Amino acid sequence: MRHFVICSAVALFTVLPLSAKPKSQPSANGYPITQVPFTQVKLQPSTFWGQRLQAARQVTIPLAFSKCESEGRYRNFVQCLNPSPDYPPSGFSFDDTDVYKTIEGASYILQTFPDKKLTAYIDSVLDIVGAAQEPDGYLYTPRTMNPWHPHNWAGDKRWVNEEVLSHELYNLGHMVDAACAHYQATGSDKFLNIARRYADCVVREVGPKEGQACVVPGHQIAEMALARLYVLTGERKYLDEAKFLLDYRGKTTIKNVYSQSDKPVVEQKEAWGHAVRAGYMYAGMADVAALTGDSAYIRAIDAICQNIIGKKYYITGGVGARHSGESFGADYELPNLTAYNETCAAISMVYLFQRMFLLHGESKYIDCLERTLYNGVISGMSMDGGRFFYPNPLSSDGVYKFNADGNTTRQPWFGCACCPSNLCRFIPSLPGYVYAVRDNRLYVNLFTGNTATMQVGGKDVQIEQQTNYPWEGTVAVKVLKNKAGAFDLAVRVPGWLTNPVPTDLYRFADKADDNIVFTVNGQPVNGRMEQGYFVINRNWKKGDVVEISISMPVRTVVANGKVEADRGRVAVERGPLVYCAEWADNAGLNPHHVLLPRQPQFSVVPAVSIDNTQAQGAAPFQVTAIDVNNAQEAAIDGNGRLTVKDVRMRLIPYYAWNHRGAGIMDVWLARSLTGLED
Repeated sequence: MRHFVICSAVALFTVLPLSAKPKSQPSANGYPITQVPFTQVKLQPSTFWGQRLQAARQVTIPLAFSKCESEGRYRNFVQCLNPSPDYPPSGFSFDDTDVYKTIEGASYILQTFPDKKLTAYIDSVLDIVGAAQEPDGYLYTPRTMNPWHPHNWAGDKRWVNEEVLSHELYNLGHMVDAACAHYQATGSDKFLNIARRYADCVVREVGPKEGQACVVPGHQIAEMALARLYVLTGERKYLDEAKFLLDYRGKTTIKNVYSQSDKPVVEQKEAWGHAVRAGYMYAGMADVAALTGDSAYIRAIDAICQNIIGKKYYITGGVGARHSGESFGADYELPNLTAYNETCAAISMVYLFQRMFLLHGESKYIDCLERTLYNGVISGMSMDGGRFFYPNPLSSDGVYKFNADGNTTRQPWFGCACCPSNLCRFIPSLPGYVYAVRDNRLYVNLFTGNTATMQVGGKDVQIEQQTNYPWEGTVAVKVLKNKAGAFDLAVRVPGWLTNPVPTDLYRFADKADDNIVFTVNGQPVNGRMEQGYFVINRNWKKGDVVEISISMPVRTVVANGKVEADRGRVAVERGPLVYCAEWADNAGLNPHHVLLPRQPQFSVVPAVSIDNTQAQGAAPFQVTAIDVNNAQEAAIDGNGRLTVKDVRMRLIPYYAWNHRGAGIMDVWLARSLTGLED
């Protein structure tokens, strides 16, 4: 057997690159609006999201690579060089994707933090990945390492278990996504050539023609990835394959709500089944619809997205109410203590919402994306980047074991590592969500300190954004360079100023200032509102500064009365952040028994330090907290009588909970005795 050294030096085995090179990227990805790619946006390290990228770079990605070593992910590839019936199947059939996802995240990081050692390390990993590939391009270690006795989820032949458990196409999807990111970040086609060979194998072997395996993914994501590969290479066969994988759902052997294969995708109008699979499929439908002009796909995902944000969307932006099947529940089924809200599902919603914006240009989709980012996604990763949640409940009693491995606290890793490795790849991609362009219009979608270069109307524009968002509502956008002359600057007016979500699922229970003020170079400016954006058109000059001042009052939220779990309760928000009450800030209080008055008195408390006691040696981090000054705690006295006393209760951002151990936590706080019944 050949031996490989995963190190910062060049590895011992080199995969010869294919002669085919990617063509220049097409001018558009099919969408009316184009994302400004991650390669063109540099986040400032001291900002909210800059700190998240630093944590990913310094802790999460090195941890994930080390787990690939210690948990045998690399060994699986090495064993494919000399297959043996003595290699027992181990782990999950999708373990290969931990390697791919970590490389993807590391590739994004390289754009912000160039690192020769990291680049060489990735290169050495790709040596063993490429060496494991079979001559026809097939690359699936659970079979190749021991074709006599493959993984028991794999089946005795290629593709026969794809619609159930093999994850062969799921592995392809993550490989292709990672390879595209690696190529964009480094310019090297080493990984891209490997991924294209596997994609070409799939194009040959999976499809509706005689002699092909007519199967669709049991776990979707290949659809999104193949569409991305088409955009990068211009090779139509990849887009055609992606459309086949969608068109044939509900038409093959397996018809199952769990995997959204119970009916054709154009007949699906509600979100059901495994939430991660669903989110990836809906995003893939958007990609294929944009690239092919399939209006039936667009009508279907419009209806599905409306169903999600109108009836199946948590206030934290999470989805997937049920532990059973990691799935969506029925309409308005949104329990708190037993909420599943898998971290991967929140990430899939970001993909979907971004694509819905690119299709329709409406800010409401970015509003939902922002809510999910600041609450449902980053709650899954500790502030130091080294501990994780699989589910993300909205209530905790400190006893119920909600985590995937039966724990009540953040964990350093999981046997099924999809969430940590998904965070590895997603958090570093955040720069690609800040801006978008359409013709002569530049959209400012997210508020975070950065410097970005893009083309508006085909001409170079460079801008800088300065802000302390989400803690403060002041944002300054400065023009550093403009070759485009006059163009529209479209700044999103955050939806949380007027409504928590763009449906009747939640509403504010109070009245507050919802002011947003725009100035240019310190002077009032005329603009117009279009689809949730304040649009300023002018001949921009170097040094022009647009300042946005957004009021950020503390707000209380109530749920639609059909959400049984939230009746008699309110949630608290400030800006894009959802807050919660946790035991560690409220000694002697039980948040489950606290009543908020109809008109709570709030105090905003900046720079509150939270000790990260869940991670040895991790430094404290700071948040802006909220104190409720006139709450009441209910109790039963010795005579069995209900008593109340005035208390002050502290709230922290939901994403920051459980850094100090397991205990009571609530997002939804009682406002009536009905709310105390749980």
